[in-house]
Amino acid sequence: MIFYFSGTGNTRWAAQELATATGERLLNIAEEIYGDCRYAVEGDERIGFCFPVHGWRPPLLVRSFIQKMHIEMPRQSQSFCWALCTAGDDIGLSMDYLNRDLKEHGLRTNSVFSLIMPESFVGLPFMDVDRPEKELAKITAARQQLSKVIDVIARREEGVCMTYRGHWPRTNSKVLGAAFIKWIVRDKPFHVTEERCLRCGTCASMCPVDNIEGSKGEIPVWKHNGHCLTCFACYHHCPVHAIEFGRQTKHKGQYFFKGDNTTN
Repeated sequence: MIFYFSGTGNTRWAAQELATATGERLLNIAEEIYGDCRYAVEGDERIGFCFPVHGWRPPLLVRSFIQKMHIEMPRQSQSFCWALCTAGDDIGLSMDYLNRDLKEHGLRTNSVFSLIMPESFVGLPFMDVDRPEKELAKITAARQQLSKVIDVIARREEGVCMTYRGHWPRTNSKVLGAAFIKWIVRDKPFHVTEERCLRCGTCASMCPVDNIEGSKGEIPVWKHNGHCLTCFACYHHCPVHAIEFGRQTKHKGQYFFKGDNTTN
């Protein structure tokens, strides 16, 4: 089984590719978290986790899901467990945080991977989406990297660490990551330029945590219920760039995964 969460589509693409190649069932964490989160490993089924990096850590939704989940293993058996995360660059200590959470369930990843994908986080002044040529180069390289990941998982090869932690993983994950959760992960700065809004309902339909009210014909309104992940799925999918995040996204680009060789 493969548990995944995706905001702008990078991780969903990787998870779908992995599910197709390995024959594993694919489970969307954003939907599964509302159930009882109880799962039984079937035969020699592998356990995989796919998620984007948020503030050099796993997203809060993923961590909450892992706290809630319960996985039943076959008697006298230990399933192969792996994890893959996507990021615009380095991942810091994301896998360390994941394994700390998994430890509470007697699990630990046997192998871990990361894919550098087009940048989608635009919530800080110095961060923007990649230029089209860089976006395409990242997707091309990620596909090549993913084929290697698939081989490792198919062989159940243990001890493989194909990740890029960066030069300052502890500082990024522990210091900047804490600041990210405290100051950035919130929906209050999101707002709509009403004269540009098409009232199409796209942003509400694309929000992975159902944090936006607004169907077709309505102006979207964020619920301020504490569920927002600041994944920017709403911002990036808006067809007329009517959504902004405070002043941070003014004049910035948009990105969501459309296909291996497609750029915005």
